[in-house]
Amino acid sequence: MSNVIVLGAGMVGSAMAIDMAKNHNVTLTDLSQTVLDNIKQKHNSLTIKPLDVTNKTELQTTIKKHDLVINAVPGFLGFETLKNIIKAGMNVIDIAFFSENSLELDALAKEHNITAIVDCGVAPGMDNIILGYYNEKMNLSDFECLVGGLPKVKKWPFAYKAPFSPIDVIEEYTRPARYVEHSQLVVREPLTDCEYVAFDKVGTLESFNSDGLRSIIYTMPHIPNMKEKTLRYPGHVEYVRVLKESGFFSEDKIEVNGQKVSPLEFTSKILFNEWKLGETEEELTVMRITLKGENANGQAEEVVYNMHDEYCKETNTSSMARTTGYTATAAANLFLDGLFAEKGVFPPELVGKHEVCFKYFINYLEERNIHYIKSTRLI
Repeated sequence: MSNVIVLGAGMVGSAMAIDMAKNHNVTLTDLSQTVLDNIKQKHNSLTIKPLDVTNKTELQTTIKKHDLVINAVPGFLGFETLKNIIKAGMNVIDIAFFSENSLELDALAKEHNITAIVDCGVAPGMDNIILGYYNEKMNLSDFECLVGGLPKVKKWPFAYKAPFSPIDVIEEYTRPARYVEHSQLVVREPLTDCEYVAFDKVGTLESFNSDGLRSIIYTMPHIPNMKEKTLRYPGHVEYVRVLKESGFFSEDKIEVNGQKVSPLEFTSKILFNEWKLGETEEELTVMRITLKGENANGQAEEVVYNMHDEYCKETNTSSMARTTGYTATAAANLFLDGLFAEKGVFPPELVGKHEVCFKYFINYLEERNIHYIKSTRLI
């Protein structure tokens, strides 16, 4: 039994702490004592501790008492927090999903002789793991990931609820989308190239460009075509584009009745209630990963993994927390079980390339009723 510390007690952070507590001593930290107290009431086995991760000394002193750190702080705090964890010489699993390139910290991690597995959620995360595994088995030409978290009840106009802050969702709608086409990096506006795609149990969804490839742009440069697209209910994109094109996502302050106001902050406040996912509100996660290439027999083959997961009523855990958090706790247990011990910064594709690791992730998630259903066909 190891001592594990989880930084960030949000929806995903708390789900990870509860899952890890099945086999380990877990300390859950957050800036908010109220949030921690609420979780402690429901899960008495957890140790709670208020912690400000921006206080470098306090952070490093606190984490050094443990065997492994799981970093689940908000994205804007993620990169600096990860850097300070590495500087403290602590092994870490990271799902902060910051915009910076985590591979920039690889040399620092090697210098401190630690293992950092980053981007370890559902996507980025499991799609990378599957890609890493099949990159060892096939000569890949194409990789595509379609993914989205959706409410069960479609409420007009947006038919959307966010398991995290609206400002983080808006970031997804404003950050330029990078994908790879014919071995060339292409940068497109997000919310473009909309396509309708059919899914079992959900029906037709719309996919659009988003900046989700992240590390695989650098780790898989030999694959000529790679794309990640976000899924929403049909109609969502049009309403969001209207807001975007009208200036509601602008950070440039405007004057209203003598007050300087940021349109982005104003929009986030308005959308908070509209998009806020209720604690027991049912939602689902849908993902489809498609890989194409030449198999070991020299045949052109397509491999598809479909995942459909829903809110768990037994544990009152959202699907997004389950699919994201349990991928990270799989990585944590995999590391603690001694199955991955390389030093440096590792995006999931560099972990999943090992068959024993790939199978560990798939089995761990299946034990928690999250199923990646595989189908193959020759093309």
